[in-house]
Amino acid sequence: MPVSRYEFTKKMETGNAMIDKEHRELFQAVNKLLDACSAGKGRASMDETIQFLNNYVDQHFSHEEQLQRQSGYPNLAAHRAFHEKYKQTLKEIMTRISVSGPTITELGKLNGHISVLVSHITTEDKKLGAFLNQA
Repeated sequence: MPVSRYEFTKKMETGNAMIDKEHRELFQAVNKLLDACSAGKGRASMDETIQFLNNYVDQHFSHEEQLQRQSGYPNLAAHRAFHEKYKQTLKEIMTRISVSGPTITELGKLNGHISVLVSHITTEDKKLGAFLNQA
């Protein structure tokens, strides 16, 4: 079952080199997982990518929050709350994919959740980038 791939576009750039680099790497990890699912690759390959993606999201969100604390970003609490909820839902989806395989339902949930991240990047992370670039 072919799935759409995600592309990190110019519209998503925050202007912060670290954040943009990590966003690109997140998209690459998501695409790797989607490719493995659509190719029917072994569960071991999929599980490795799922584990990487979960860890990378934790790491990336931690980096963003550190930048926010250091810069005195006024929306830190709301941004952190989004991150926590996002990580929890992602882990739930990934666990179901790992256990039951890449069903159409679970891949649909993953795609919907990635869309939430894309929206977050193009709105909230862009605001963060603008704030950091003014500091």
